[in-house]
Amino acid sequence: MALLLGYDVGSSSIKATLMEAETGKVLAAATSPERELEIIAKELGWAEQEPEVWWKHVKAATEKIKTKAKFDAGDVKAIGISYQMHGLVVVDKDQQVLRPSIIWCDSRAVQIGEQAAADIGSDKCLKRLFNLPGNFTASKLKWVMENEPDLYKKIDKIMLPGDYIAMKMTGEIKTTPSGLSEGIMWDFEADGLADFVLDNYGVSSELIAETVPTFSVQGELTKEAAMELGLAAGTKISYRAGDQPNNALSLSVLQPGEIAVTAGTSGVVYGVSDQKDYDSQSRVNVFVHVNHSADDPRYGVLLCLNGTGILNSWLKHNFVAGEGLDYGQMNELAAQAPVGSDGLVILPYGNGAERTLENRNIGASVHGWNFNVHKKAHVLRAAQEGIVFALNYGLGIMRDMGIKLTTVKAGNANMFLSPLFAEAFATVTETTVELYNTDGSQGAARGAGIGAGIYSGPEEAFIGLEPVKTIEPNKKLTSKYQQAYQNWQDVLEQQLKA
Repeated sequence: MALLLGYDVGSSSIKATLMEAETGKVLAAATSPERELEIIAKELGWAEQEPEVWWKHVKAATEKIKTKAKFDAGDVKAIGISYQMHGLVVVDKDQQVLRPSIIWCDSRAVQIGEQAAADIGSDKCLKRLFNLPGNFTASKLKWVMENEPDLYKKIDKIMLPGDYIAMKMTGEIKTTPSGLSEGIMWDFEADGLADFVLDNYGVSSELIAETVPTFSVQGELTKEAAMELGLAAGTKISYRAGDQPNNALSLSVLQPGEIAVTAGTSGVVYGVSDQKDYDSQSRVNVFVHVNHSADDPRYGVLLCLNGTGILNSWLKHNFVAGEGLDYGQMNELAAQAPVGSDGLVILPYGNGAERTLENRNIGASVHGWNFNVHKKAHVLRAAQEGIVFALNYGLGIMRDMGIKLTTVKAGNANMFLSPLFAEAFATVTETTVELYNTDGSQGAARGAGIGAGIYSGPEEAFIGLEPVKTIEPNKKLTSKYQQAYQNWQDVLEQQLKA
């Protein structure tokens, strides 16, 4: 029996899934720790984590898997890794971590990225990087160079968080084209390392790890790592990808026109394209997708909406806290209000600067509130509609880039647990929405099977993955939703002009 083991190394926790390769059946899943991992913030806007803590919880999650499912370690044929994107890990020549990782939500390098865009030229950056340097991994490394010069001199290699976990497992330091693109170190024109970015920052290319394909045998478990994990030495590590490309993989979103959506605290729309294109205002990001090749290009276009489930959570803990309503009861109450919430509009931009708004921070706001008309149900519905409308507004950017939406796939979780939200999303975007019971660690396990050659390709890898629910646009409500969206968009444009 061939087993696959997938890890999802997030900033909140590490999740592991043990899967039977032949059937796609999940034999066991585990998360560590039970509470969210600590994020170190020594200064305002900083966010760091100790890489050793990730490794500690990779081991803990593995131990939980072994407790839940009895299996022969030798039956685990391949390991896959998904990880939080855009982080920076630096090690010396002995593979010792030199400082805490500067993770994805750290904003200290914003000005460095802005200066690089000015120095290199925005047009060149967009044409060759499909993004501006921004606050991504390369800019974070430049910050270390400028602010910690003695430490910088000791750096032998830089890595992304997933590269670090793979290093702990294999003793080898490698990365992928997808990983380099998320660090804004991939030249889409040359289909290789963006030397001109490194040159601008004064970074030696010798600090960059060897590049290997996303799906490939990237190393094997060392005896030491096998002992720490309780697995078999020689087990193949055969896949790694950032969390959003991997989430798309977990939903079998690999071809042009397919879209993966997550609607948790923040919302992410990840669409696949085969065209070299970018948004001239850099309101969405473009990365190398997991199944990209020079002969058959695949690019992932990523849209992020910071204010998503966090708005619904705020309402639960503040607006209806006295009634003790759970999310299901909130959804039922929201459904009592009509489409468009009788003119009540909520803009959900209350969780920081929004990239789709050109990095403006306009805050969340309520408009058209009529004390004689609107009740709790209207507010709850307007919040869910506002999130859907904001995601659709961002999707407009992707449509303008030529991305054609055919099928939207999402996990059967978070905001998509609300029938109102799911129907509103399908109707407003005019797409069929398929919901699946899957997650990042399952995607990493399937990816490992592809990379190790256990599966002949993605089609075979997704055996056992079927939608648990399909939502079609409600044609009877299309015109009402269009009117409501237009009203919402008019309010947004007024706020942007203010």
